[in-house]
Amino acid sequence: MRQRRFFLASVLVLCLSLASAPPAYSASVGELVEAAKKEGALELLAPSSLTPMGAQSLAEAFNQKYGLRIHVNYHPSSNMVGDVSKVVGFAATGVPPEWDLMLVTDSHHGTLWLRKLHTPYDYKSLGMDPRAIHYDSGAISFAHQIVLPAYKKGTLSAQDVPKRWEDLLDPKWKGGKMGMSTATHHLARLAAGPWGEKKTTEFVKALAAREPFLGTLAQLSTRLQLGEILIAITLIDQFIYTAQTKGVPLTLADGIEPVVSPAWHAGVLRNAPHPGTGHLFTFFLTTAEGQKVWEKFTGGASAFVPGTKTYEYMKGKQVVYMTQDQAKMIDRLTTEYGKIFGFTK
Repeated sequence: MRQRRFFLASVLVLCLSLASAPPAYSASVGELVEAAKKEGALELLAPSSLTPMGAQSLAEAFNQKYGLRIHVNYHPSSNMVGDVSKVVGFAATGVPPEWDLMLVTDSHHGTLWLRKLHTPYDYKSLGMDPRAIHYDSGAISFAHQIVLPAYKKGTLSAQDVPKRWEDLLDPKWKGGKMGMSTATHHLARLAAGPWGEKKTTEFVKALAAREPFLGTLAQLSTRLQLGEILIAITLIDQFIYTAQTKGVPLTLADGIEPVVSPAWHAGVLRNAPHPGTGHLFTFFLTTAEGQKVWEKFTGGASAFVPGTKTYEYMKGKQVVYMTQDQAKMIDRLTTEYGKIFGFTK
């Protein structure tokens, strides 16, 4: 009986420790540089749209700025839902993460934050814009995506190009002519924002009834380029940019509002093997050097910095940005909408 009480008490202590957010620690940039010199490496998970060349350019600019020789191992991601699930699964079994730093969307970092899987850092002490600091200092935003329906120019007539989100419910898109990605959090943002949960969930159910092709964002981009689907329910501007640089005329359905704008967040994982390097690289992404490389290879930048392409695009539009207090709702609806579409049971 005594052993049973001790076991239950131990479980309670463990649960309480997981339920409380770890405190954010601070260090100067110089101290982070010294920590990075000792660690010597960084395991970086970032979107596949960054490309190996983009990751190499980031690494070179990072090393040059701080006088380092860090070996940055780039892990391209085309399925962030699966990557986040892997981190959550590893943590549940006590296995350390295989990545130090994850460059994924605010929604994905919301999932990690709800499970206390970040290593917080006092980024404000480095003079960072408070608007860029999220999830109890566990992640920062350094760029914003533009998310809308997408198609390939020349495959749709002007009248077939959707002008509203609701135009995607037209019966002509039924039977695999339309594609839906694993990024169901795109639609969950409409629920947490201007549409509300009831309208958005009804919209999602109606879309699922159109039997769209299901795949990752990368797969939808490829199928659009090959003409195997005519329209993607949502696609991010980075895939549009990458396709256009190769001469493929993918485009967003401009004019549809609200524009969904997930932010690219950088966050160091709990028990990461190279946390100092991870925090320094996170800060680097907000610098002029980091922003320049990111925009060159992804076409995106911060919507909060006047003069960037993203800032100009968003001007005057109704835009849906995610806030920290929406994380729990978006996390729940992302899973629910995944089931409605058929990604999971």
